[in-house]
Amino acid sequence: MADKPSRSLVLFGDGLARSIDPSHSHLHSLASLSSCGFLSLPNSPPSESEDQRTVREFAVLLDAPNVNVQVSDDDSQKDSPEKQTLPDRFMGMKAAILTNHSGLKSFSSKLGFNVLQLDALAKDYDAGLHENDVVALELLKLLGFQEGKVQDSNNFDLVFFHIGAGEKNVEYINALVGGLMNQAQPGSDISSRLHLSLVMSYGKVSEDDESKFSVSKRADEKSYLSLLYPLQSYAMKGGFPRKDVRLHSPLLIAQWQDAVTHKDNAERFYFQDFMEHGGNLTIPADRFLHEIAFKLWKAPKYGA
Repeated sequence: MADKPSRSLVLFGDGLARSIDPSHSHLHSLASLSSCGFLSLPNSPPSESEDQRTVREFAVLLDAPNVNVQVSDDDSQKDSPEKQTLPDRFMGMKAAILTNHSGLKSFSSKLGFNVLQLDALAKDYDAGLHENDVVALELLKLLGFQEGKVQDSNNFDLVFFHIGAGEKNVEYINALVGGLMNQAQPGSDISSRLHLSLVMSYGKVSEDDESKFSVSKRADEKSYLSLLYPLQSYAMKGGFPRKDVRLHSPLLIAQWQDAVTHKDNAERFYFQDFMEHGGNLTIPADRFLHEIAFKLWKAPKYGA
């Protein structure tokens, strides 16, 4: 546990996990330094559109499934009167999101996010710097990291950068991770306070994914012995089995904070490497934000 609260940056490559290849060296380098694992999702409803999937899965990631997730501009439906914004739920947490997805912008604003524009973030970059390096610097600045130092004040405790398939590609995320790690070298002031999460999803799943990306031992064990496997923690909630757990195509996640997160034996940002060598195994996606909030000193520890 750190002696000061972390500040969290989450890069979310939505639907881009299939495109990772050996050339994406910064992603693999981050995985080799990180604690890696999976976030399990519920099954997709029938006839779900791609826009609906994007917002629904993000809602699960924030443990906010009861918030109205309509992707249209019609806000006539009223949400539950319960306090559901991030500041209400997590001790005044200040959060921002960068996304080009209109449905996510509307949904995130309901949860108390400040919705920022990527173009505005990097509009004044020096011609001598690559845009990815400028975006990395500006993202860190939002969290109070500037010129290699940790500022006493920060605009936000948590910043999400959602990057969807068809907008930027894995090459962009790879370069961005490289720029961030260049600024947060192990042993630096920034690296001890920055909690970096790289989350990559498979997007819309196919029939073949159940065999290729299964997180369940039961799927591999066809004998009667498979009945003896206990339900894993990601399939339980409050001591009871979860009613809806997709046992394949999870979110892939690598988390790094120098001298805070535990390094495992994963060396590459691939499903199979995480399955064989990852230290985090599988947790429900709706616990992700609670774990982040704990690192920010905004929530009690979840689980062991």
